Amino acid sequence: MTRRTLDIIFATGGLILAGLILVLGLVLQNQANFAKNYVHNQLGQQQISFTPANFLKSNESDPCLKKYASQQLVTGKQAECYANHYIAVHLSEVNNGKTYAQTSNDLRALPDQNGAEAKALSAKVDTLFRGETLRGLLLTSYGFSIFGDRAQTAAYVCYAVALVLFLAAIAGFFHAATKSADHQLLTQPQTD
Repeated sequence: MTRRTLDIIFATGGLILAGLILVLGLVLQNQANFAKNYVHNQLGQQQISFTPANFLKSNESDPCLKKYASQQLVTGKQAECYANHYIAVHLSEVNNGKTYAQTSNDLRALPDQNGAEAKALSAKVDTLFRGETLRGLLLTSYGFSIFGDRAQTAAYVCYAVALVLFLAAIAGFFHAATKSADHQLLTQPQTD
């Protein structure tokens, strides 16, 4: 086999592989765009806005709440911030840090289900259920946005690899066109 033939085979294979990796990158880019747009649209429909900075209370001191102050919640990072540093803080104040499940168990354990204590605990159960549900939905949106971010990063890697393979293939074709065509490679030694 001649050096030129080998160069052409490797260069052609490199071009094909570059094309396949480019297609993979485009698919990943499409999925990243879908995740970003989907999260933005779904969160935007909720019409949640961060509290303005001058109205934040002392227990709402996380830097992300100040960073996003007065902004509408439309990104995964914002959803994580709001869920973990706003909703979670307020939920911890509802029943001394107890969760919905713990508070619900406390309610079921009361002997008088119609008394004032049961009514107060029932209101806390409802508040915790709603808050933890919203918090969970926001964190799910955040998780979905992370998948989109990872797909975006993978798309960039695919683009870089495809570019390197494309340039290597072009170099292979150039080498095949400019170097000696009759140089033999991978030949069997002649025996007399």
